[in-house]
Amino acid sequence: MSAIKIEGRNPISGTVRLSGNKNAILPMIAAAMLSDEEVTLKNVPDILDVRSMLEIFAALGGEFDFANNTLTLCASKAKSYVIPRELCSKNRTSILYAAPLLARFGKATVYPPGGDVIGRRRLDGHIYGLKTLGSRLESEDAYVFEAPSGLHGRELFLDEASVTATEQILMAAVCAKGRTVLYNAACEPHVADLADFLNAMGGRISGQGGNVITVDGVAKLHGCTYTVSGDHIEGGSFLALAAANGGDIKIEGIAPRHFWMTRRVFERLGFKMTLTHDTLIFPGGQVPEVKKDFDGQIPCISDGTWPQYPSDMMSCTIVAATQTRGTVLFFEKMFESRIYFVDKLIAMGANAIVCDPHRVVISGVSDLHGMTLPSPDIRAGMAMVIAASCAKGESTINNIEVIYRGYENLLQKLTSLGVRCREC
Repeated sequence: MSAIKIEGRNPISGTVRLSGNKNAILPMIAAAMLSDEEVTLKNVPDILDVRSMLEIFAALGGEFDFANNTLTLCASKAKSYVIPRELCSKNRTSILYAAPLLARFGKATVYPPGGDVIGRRRLDGHIYGLKTLGSRLESEDAYVFEAPSGLHGRELFLDEASVTATEQILMAAVCAKGRTVLYNAACEPHVADLADFLNAMGGRISGQGGNVITVDGVAKLHGCTYTVSGDHIEGGSFLALAAANGGDIKIEGIAPRHFWMTRRVFERLGFKMTLTHDTLIFPGGQVPEVKKDFDGQIPCISDGTWPQYPSDMMSCTIVAATQTRGTVLFFEKMFESRIYFVDKLIAMGANAIVCDPHRVVISGVSDLHGMTLPSPDIRAGMAMVIAASCAKGESTINNIEVIYRGYENLLQKLTSLGVRCREC
């Protein structure tokens, strides 16, 4: 099955429980290489990116058992520090094995990572961090890291608050000799989740969730049991689905602070919601209208580093904006190719002007109609699902395996909310 058909304009209502955070579990799988003891992770989403990271874990000699969203990992028999090229090409986070392999073997060989084509995604922060902590690098066909004298704590300053570079440095520093202080660190929930997981394994990390993180290296990490937090991007995606369709939805398993900025953005689009200690409640029947800025100007919704609006939420939010009355500018600052999917929305009937690779103006309400659509990346693919759900007629969305990389049990969750869809 490589496509889904969606019949649009059916009532949306129901409850969704969040799966575990995709962007937290992927580095956690790599981090399990740091210990010889068994690690158990709960609330793990069964998605293609998780399966890809587990392929690498097994190729390196690690063992795992994955059933009912519980993942048990043991690296005691790991014997290789070379990741096969074809496995590196499957996702972006394959690069995150570099630090654990360096810490374990003093060597690591990885190939350029794959992942979504949404624009340039620098590796400079990874290279800077590993080299500063004591690794050498040879780079021709592959990235060959060596740390013959081990890794040593240092002060580091990232030139951009990169999520994956921060995660790489945390995994390198947790067993390095001495103290590492990382300035301009990424603050995203999944970064904090990784740090908390490493601490559960015996690490000494403090400051996670802020932009200065301190790591006091320890000699050894042990096994643990840890529960992955809910995926706020998945939650925001289903929120956009309900908003675009005038539906009502209850999203369970949230951390309210992860949705503060999401609530502010959706309020600017004219939507209201309620956050409780673990649930987001979005009432149906809303008649949204874009709220102009205080001086009467067209508002701008832009992404940025946490706690600003996540780049991963921009695509789905743009679709929701096509179904709210008024005009709004979206400014995608982080990736120059993420806005390209809007061309398909225009073909569906959206009133949109793509100003440049980073900015698009949306004027609603647009009367969308069904058509055949691609899944250019995980989040744009989900945005196409949302657009199809509120469009007149039937849509076909191709290469859905791209969406399945990041969304667990997607068709079951959509169907439970009233979306009429099927694989074909």
